[in-house]
Amino acid sequence: QVQVVESGGGEVQPGGSLRLSCTASGRISRIYSMGWYRQAPGQQRELVATLNSGGSTNYADSVKGRFTISGDNAKRTVYLQMNSLKPDDTAVYYCNSHLADGLGWINDYWGQGTQVTVSS
Repeated sequence: QVQVVESGGGEVQPGGSLRLSCTASGRISRIYSMGWYRQAPGQQRELVATLNSGGSTNYADSVKGRFTISGDNAKRTVYLQMNSLKPDDTAVYYCNSHLADGLGWINDYWGQGTQVTVSS
């Protein structure tokens, strides 16, 4: 069994900061990438940032210069540092892990989501 668990959401005022964490656990043979997606009410889920096993990152244009994704391979954990938050960043943030399980099957695993609310 593979589990992906997020933490760190909450409510913050515009201009504030939050840090999200996500850890993958269970029978994992290899993690290819981990990343963050978000979904606001009435909207489709969209990519926020990804980090692959080679260290390459990818960001949505809307968060470039404000959000930073980083990871700890040994801990199978990825972080999302979010600065200069705006009301438009309000959404449920989901962690994704693209990995091979203990049997070698490659699949996408999702966390349960964590709410981020930016409001004055």
